[in-house]
Amino acid sequence: IGELIAARAVQGAGAAALGASSLALINHTYPDAAGRARAVSVWTAGGAATLAAGPLIGGLLIAAAGWRSIFFINLPLGALGWWLTRRYAGTTPANPGRGTDLPGQVTAIIALTALAGATIEAGSAGSRLPLVYGGYALAAVAGAVFIAIEHAQEHPMLPLSLFRIRAFSTAASAGLLVNLVFFGLIFAFSLFLQRQQGLSPLATGLAFLPVTVLIVVSNLVAGRILPARGTRAVAWEGSLLMGVGCLAMLGLLAAHVNPLVPALIAGLSLTGFGIGLVVTAITSALLGSVAPAQSGIASGTFTAFRQTGSVLGVALFGTLLAGLRPSTGLEVTFAIGAGLVAVVAALGHAAA
Repeated sequence: IGELIAARAVQGAGAAALGASSLALINHTYPDAAGRARAVSVWTAGGAATLAAGPLIGGLLIAAAGWRSIFFINLPLGALGWWLTRRYAGTTPANPGRGTDLPGQVTAIIALTALAGATIEAGSAGSRLPLVYGGYALAAVAGAVFIAIEHAQEHPMLPLSLFRIRAFSTAASAGLLVNLVFFGLIFAFSLFLQRQQGLSPLATGLAFLPVTVLIVVSNLVAGRILPARGTRAVAWEGSLLMGVGCLAMLGLLAAHVNPLVPALIAGLSLTGFGIGLVVTAITSALLGSVAPAQSGIASGTFTAFRQTGSVLGVALFGTLLAGLRPSTGLEVTFAIGAGLVAVVAALGHAAA
């Protein structure tokens, strides 16, 4: 297991570099707002399709060739990505004067790892309670040190001045919360379908197929309507759909609707459609808030915030399921999701 985790860390580092760089390339290639909105919609649609389709593809691979195949599939995909980048991708201006800010990277890693680890262990509590408290304390100290380092650095990894730009700071915060809700729900729902409803990995993946399709569709729809309707309207409408979906799932679970799984999938699909609108809107707003020379930093920061939300969502909602009865844990996750969506709506409105 240690070797698997270490290898996944290396894979994750490569994925992070690819995601942030691709978004920066979009900002350089499409300087006008309308063109950037359409390009971002395609970018988010591609990301949503592959991320949300993970359970489906994983289930198919496990059923056909065993669990090890979920790692092997990345080899041809990585080779294809390398070839496409060499063949088609442009370049962004380099900045040789910038350093790597190793102290900032180390303290950020410590803070995020401690925060996620403590949240995961909180579900066990009991004898591990000191570990939980210690993890949160370490995260707070490392986070404070990280901010101090970034404030003092001549070339910080994360220029704190970016957060003085309202559109940037609110869009980044909204991205964190959207991923927290989405990936937390996907993780919790996957466990619920397999452990409580008895679905196989393949059947679970197939259950998420409508969600995947609707997220992709909404990403593309957002790219079409953003120039005419504006970021504020699209983000607010997407947040409304997200909230309605979470509340609908909460009501369906509480009412013991039968058949339960199709009804919950319908609610999750509505939430997914709203997420597609919100993510496209806030991504376009964030890229438009910074100068082209800051595209790389802005893209990396946005990606880091969203991935942090993903980690915390899985940790938080997984902890709730571990500490409560399955149905109660799922109800709590839906309620928390609805509450966080209200915050996303406010942030999306402010980012415009």
